[in-house]
Amino acid sequence: MDAIELNNSFLQAAEDKPSVLGPLVSVSMPAFNAERYIGEAIESILSQTYTNFELIIIDDGSTDQTREIINRYHDTRIVKIFSDQNLGLIATRNHIAQLARGKYLALLDADDRAFPNRLELQVNFLEQGIADLCGADHWTLNQGNGAIKPSKQRHSNADIQALLTVCSPICNPAVMGKLEIFQRLPYKKTSLHAEDYSLWTEIALAGYRFANLNKKLIIYRLHPTQTSINHMDAAKNVFKQSQSHYLESLGIPITFLPRALPVKERLVFGIRFMRILNQRIRNISIGANYELYARFQFRQNGLLTPLTRLERLLVAISASWIGRQET
Repeated sequence: MDAIELNNSFLQAAEDKPSVLGPLVSVSMPAFNAERYIGEAIESILSQTYTNFELIIIDDGSTDQTREIINRYHDTRIVKIFSDQNLGLIATRNHIAQLARGKYLALLDADDRAFPNRLELQVNFLEQGIADLCGADHWTLNQGNGAIKPSKQRHSNADIQALLTVCSPICNPAVMGKLEIFQRLPYKKTSLHAEDYSLWTEIALAGYRFANLNKKLIIYRLHPTQTSINHMDAAKNVFKQSQSHYLESLGIPITFLPRALPVKERLVFGIRFMRILNQRIRNISIGANYELYARFQFRQNGLLTPLTRLERLLVAISASWIGRQET
């Protein structure tokens, strides 16, 4: 093989494997007034078993000691950017995605913590080509009372895309996905306070595949200063808009929007919704269908609870069967 052939082979390898010339993973960490937690978040990334990454931290105009804490770290894998004005979380996340050099972008908020094997397990999974973006199970820590509880995730692409009709089945700071996704489909400024859910629906409609790893990879922290808690009403409005758009794009009339209904109405609207959804998205599990149909039932404990659970199970089994039989 002559010099030209060797050179061409090297360039092709560099295109196929971005890690030859740079990090395979870019970790996104936007920060604003995060002095209480950001040190722990940074250290959780620096202690990863997978080491071929860059950590991009943008301090978005913090007025506390966040900048000083960031500057305590001198690891060459850290890219530090300091803004003198607060541009907001959406603009900061999108800026990081444009700066990133990796094949994959991993998200972690400045108040959360990744377990040491998080990047390694997600890289190994995504390199198999099974999905384009993956989240993971996680622990949720209530900073106020110290309570910690495990997440209840669904893991397959079909289940995640189905559950997007009623909730956000992916934990944003546990996500790693192809960088091209975040560059092609940036967070929308019009989706403020529910931008995560809005983005997942856009990604699903664009044809990308999801997964959640069946392993807890981060600690997701809840605390009173969290943006999602302080803007709950605005988040609900944005969620409803994105939910309606997602349903319509799947060919599901808004009249079938999942909501609690009396028995007669849900036997019409609920079952019809389940049938259409399982025709649009194949191979939804019985468990996910069970969760979906529960949205049509009033949630209360009483004498009729066993009957409503039986109704839920029968509808879920029937819907999953439809999704596997019809063409």
